[in-house]
Amino acid sequence: MQVTQLKERICQAIDARRDDIVALGEDILRHPEMGFKEHRTAGLVADLFHALGIPTETGVAVTGVIGRLVGRGHGAAAAYMGEMDSVLVHGHPFASPDTGAAHACGHHAQVANLAALAYGLVESGAMEELDGDVLLMAVPAEEFVEIDYRLGLRKQGTIRFLGGKQELIRLGVLDQVDMVLSTHQGARGEGGSFSAGGACNGCVVKRARFIGKAAHAGGAPHEGINALAAATVALHGIDANRETFRDDDHIRVHPIMTRGGDLVNVIPSDVQMEMYVRGASLDAIGAAAKRVDRALVAGALALGAEAEIESIPGYQPRRACSELARLYQGEAVALVGEEGWWDSGFGAGSTDVGDVSQIMPALEAIANGCRGTGHGADFLVHDPELAYVLPGKVAGRAMVELLADGAARAREIVDAYEAPMTRDAYLEHMASQEVLYRWRPGMPAGE
Repeated sequence: MQVTQLKERICQAIDARRDDIVALGEDILRHPEMGFKEHRTAGLVADLFHALGIPTETGVAVTGVIGRLVGRGHGAAAAYMGEMDSVLVHGHPFASPDTGAAHACGHHAQVANLAALAYGLVESGAMEELDGDVLLMAVPAEEFVEIDYRLGLRKQGTIRFLGGKQELIRLGVLDQVDMVLSTHQGARGEGGSFSAGGACNGCVVKRARFIGKAAHAGGAPHEGINALAAATVALHGIDANRETFRDDDHIRVHPIMTRGGDLVNVIPSDVQMEMYVRGASLDAIGAAAKRVDRALVAGALALGAEAEIESIPGYQPRRACSELARLYQGEAVALVGEEGWWDSGFGAGSTDVGDVSQIMPALEAIANGCRGTGHGADFLVHDPELAYVLPGKVAGRAMVELLADGAARAREIVDAYEAPMTRDAYLEHMASQEVLYRWRPGMPAGE
């Protein structure tokens, strides 16, 4: 087999389907769906896989779709993931008028990238010349949002964890693969086309509820206990702690108030907040979370309210796999030149690719095909070729490099990667992060 020629055949097959790939991305852009609700998007992916004759499993982790391409040998198996969900940005030009959902993070383009890779590998006949398998995964619920809805799914027994890739790990889906690749869309103003991504923050998710006592806000405020005031004191306590966070730990704490009271003339008695505590390591996240918990209790103590603090496991810090990144860089540069490559710095956001990277080699590359602010109303595809099409070509070339010649490169990368956790250890850690703490007046206020 001539590896160079096989890579060219894959790229040619993708070029032949360019219009279909772009149309799919634009279609999903105009029909955004939130996490674990991506039924229409999943249907489009399943239809595509079926049309290509790919054996397909649907309904994985609620809405996930998995297609399996089998090589002539089975030296290794690599997954390529495309995320399907959106966020809520009501002002986005393509926001759903019904829900406010919008693809202000570029996940619609990830599905197009997945389609491009599927076209390239199938219609080039590449799998007949590769010594490993490729699993094409349309994955739900990367954005860790709509916590109440997801907790409702968990209560029903539909899910256990609140992120899509977390569920794939729990369900054993990733036991079928040795490594995972994906591409996230970026909006880097400095130029460049591709990066391999790098390490980024993990997070723990917290929900806080302050329980006070209702009273007439004008006539008898002294008879009430103002839960909103307790929450406000807690927010100031969190802010006062910010200067104690070490720069190298990349701590981010960002709360929102999800319930601030019921009526303006009633002392608020039930006030609720959600927040992430992000950090570069599990130890850093844990230390910052303790400071946040103290501030939440302090708010309740100051007003004589009660506090309920719920900790929910968020995402693990993402670990960079240098060998996989180097391989990906070589294939990207072959298409866009050295000037089209940049080296990523540390990412302060969080992703469930981080969870995957704790148990196996994982790569979340960046394709700079968008402009605007991530999760903002102006985040839009700027370069359709770079956003929708080219990532599939780079991924196809990377799959050839990984799985040719007895899948030797894939085996080298797997053997060299020192995963911090086994799947079982990961599941144990996730369970240990689930804590519900209730504080009432009269209880100790320390850690």
